[in-house]
This record gives sequence, C-alpha cells and structure tokens, in this order.
Amino acid sequence: MVFTRNREEIEKIRVSAQLVAMTLRELGRHVRPGITTAELDRIAESFIRDHGARPAFKGYRGFPASICPSVNEEVVHGIPGPRELREGDIIGIDVGVEKNGWYGDAALSFPVGEVSAEARRLLDVTRESLMRGIAQARAGNRVGDISNAVQSYVEAQGYSVVKALVGHGIGREMHEEPAVPNFGPAGRGPRLMTGLVLAIEPMVNTGGFEVVTRSDGWTVATKDGGLSAHFEHTVAVGPDGPEILSALPDQEN
Repeated sequence: MVFTRNREEIEKIRVSAQLVAMTLRELGRHVRPGITTAELDRIAESFIRDHGARPAFKGYRGFPASICPSVNEEVVHGIPGPRELREGDIIGIDVGVEKNGWYGDAALSFPVGEVSAEARRLLDVTRESLMRGIAQARAGNRVGDISNAVQSYVEAQGYSVVKALVGHGIGREMHEEPAVPNFGPAGRGPRLMTGLVLAIEPMVNTGGFEVVTRSDGWTVATKDGGLSAHFEHTVAVGPDGPEILSALPDQEN
C-alpha cells in the first residue's frame, strides 16, 4: 500500500530525517585514516540515542549495528568491525533513525584523506545522480521518471547503476511502498502524489552493475571489484516540488 502524508506527518518524518543528517555530519568529522568502522558505529549510536531516538538499523532483520559502513567495492549493508580506514579509501555510510514512531533514512559517501581522481569523480557523479533523481519527485510524474533521470545521467558518465537494490517509500516503517529503482524507462511506475515520502538512493559502480552478497549475509559488493558509491535522501513530494527532508539548512545537499 502506498501512503501519502499530511503536513503534520511530513514534519514528524523531517525531525527523524534531520537527525539522520546531523548524525552523518558528525560521522563525517571522524572519517579519517586509522579509525575503525566499529568506532564510527559507536559514535553514531551514541549520537542518535543522545538525541532521544533509536538507531533504526540495529536489530532490523537481525542486523547487528547502527550504521552500514561500506568501503571501496562494498556497495551497501556493510557491517561495522575492526577494519581500519586507509588513506585513499571511500566509505559509504547509511544511517536510519526512528523517533516518535517515524523514520528517516539517508546516506553519504566520504573520501578518506586524499583519494584518486577516479574515486573523486565517482563520488561527484553519484551525488549529482541523486539530485537529478530528486528533481523528478514532483506530483504528476511517475516513479520511472526518477529512475530514468538517475540511470541516464550515470550511464552517460560511463558508470553503471546497481539494479539488485532499490530505494523505497518511508514513514511509519523504514521500508514502505513504492519501490524506487535507479533504472528503467521514464513515464512508468506508480504516479507520484503530493504527500508521498521516498528514500531515493542511487548506488553507482565504476564497473559493471552486477553485485554479490558476501558470506556474512549482509555485505553487498561489486562482482568485478570496482569501486561503488551510495548517496541517499529522504524526500517528500511537496505541492511545489520535492522537499529534501534529510538536508540540513546550513549544508549543501
């Protein structure tokens, strides 16, 4: 079932989404060579709980941690542990929170120290593909308009979009209908209506789109070992266009 939310409900989702954004900003201050992904997870959980919310990922379908840190060829759903970040890595960090019964979800990919030109370009292209997708989150459009905006831009840059994983609706649950693929033809899929809230999240690879799930049952990585980046925002379809609920007022999207 696809839900649309009234203004009061959207503002409650915004509270959770803003906390996600604040958590990501806090984590960004700590991303550096030598820190472990487990330490980043500890920082995130403390920050979220100190702000009166619950880490939405912890315990979700058995997931053991509060964030999903995915390094280099890892696409999404990385599990925090003793791995130390190294100069030149990139790390995607996905964060979800639940506060007062409403969910927010967002992800950023960070460079660790100085990174290669290829890695920097991948981050830039993935971030831009997200913004192009968000621009299509308008009442009267269809989900496929978001999908096609992401795919057409990414592929024009010589990269590929992951097809095995998609974005989603969000609100009272972390994952709601509709699914929001990052690929497909424009003009297809469910019609977008004012009040619909979506988590739009391109996952972009330097090589092929194929992925594998590792033996831990969670970590998804590129099949060919190429780099991957992930950016995500919680977005409401507003009466005058898309509203990015997980963007802080004082920062770039």
